[in-house]
Amino acid sequence: VMSILLHGDAAFAGQGVVYETFHLSDLPSYTTNGTIHVVVNNQIGFTTDPRMARSSPYPTDVARVVNAPIFHVNADDPEAVMYVCNVAAEWRNTFNKDVVVDLVCYRRRGHNEMDEPMFTQPLMYKQIHKQVPVLKKYADKLIADGTVTLQEFEEEIAKYDRICEEAYTRSKDNKILHIKHWLDSPWPGFFNVDGEPKSMSCPPTGISEDLLTHIGNVASSVPVEDFKIHSGLSRILKARLEMTKNRVVDWALAEYMAFGSVLKEGIHVRLSGQDVERGTF
Repeated sequence: VMSILLHGDAAFAGQGVVYETFHLSDLPSYTTNGTIHVVVNNQIGFTTDPRMARSSPYPTDVARVVNAPIFHVNADDPEAVMYVCNVAAEWRNTFNKDVVVDLVCYRRRGHNEMDEPMFTQPLMYKQIHKQVPVLKKYADKLIADGTVTLQEFEEEIAKYDRICEEAYTRSKDNKILHIKHWLDSPWPGFFNVDGEPKSMSCPPTGISEDLLTHIGNVASSVPVEDFKIHSGLSRILKARLEMTKNRVVDWALAEYMAFGSVLKEGIHVRLSGQDVERGTF
C-alpha cells in the first residue's frame, strides 16, 4: 500500500495539519512508511500573491522540517513529471520516508464560475492566456516525433469527449439521490434498503464483579517487590485500592477496568496521545 496526498500550493503552506502530520510521519505508532505528497502549485493559491501568502520562497518548504526530498517539476512537461513521480515512488519504496512532488503549473480559469482572476492577477493572466495548453503542446511534440499520428490523437480526444458526454446525458436520467451511494463504504448489513440504519443492538459487555475486583487490585499494586515508588503515586494507588474495596469507581479506575477486561480476553490495547507515555491515564 502506498499513501498519496494531493495538496494545493496555498493549502500546503498554510494549513497547520500539513505541518502536524509531517511531524507524525516518522513516529513508530503513526508512520505510513512514507507518504507521497503531490502539490498542484498554480503559483497563486486562490488569488493571493505568494509574497502575501507565506514567508518562504516555495510552498513546499514546510516539508523541509523532516528533510523530505522535494522535487520541483515543470508540469508543462509530462515526461519530466512522470520521471519525477517514478523517482519519488522509488525513494519512498527504498527509504520509507515522505517525499514531495511540486507540480509547478498555472490555473487557466478562475477559482470557480464567479471568479475572474484578471481582477487580482492581470499580468500573470495575460501570460497564461498566451500559453499553449499542455495537451496541445505534448500532442504536437509526439506528432512531430512520429510517435502518434494526428488522426490517432484526434480519435483519442473524440473517445474521451464521448465518455464525458454520455456520462452527462446519463446523469440527467437520475431523478432520485440515494444518500448511501455517497458514502465511501456503505457498511454491508448496517443499512436497510432505504438507507436507514437497521435497529442497533449491542452484545452484552458486562463482566463479573470478581473480575472487576481482580483488575482493581492489580491496578492498585506495584509489579516488583520492594520497589520504591514516588510518594505521590503511592497515594494514588492506595486510594485506588480503597475504591476497589468499597465498590466505587472514578474515571481512571473505570478506564483501567475497561482496558484490563479487554486485555484479559487477549485483545491488544494501544493507547496514543501526549499524556500516555508519562502515565497520566
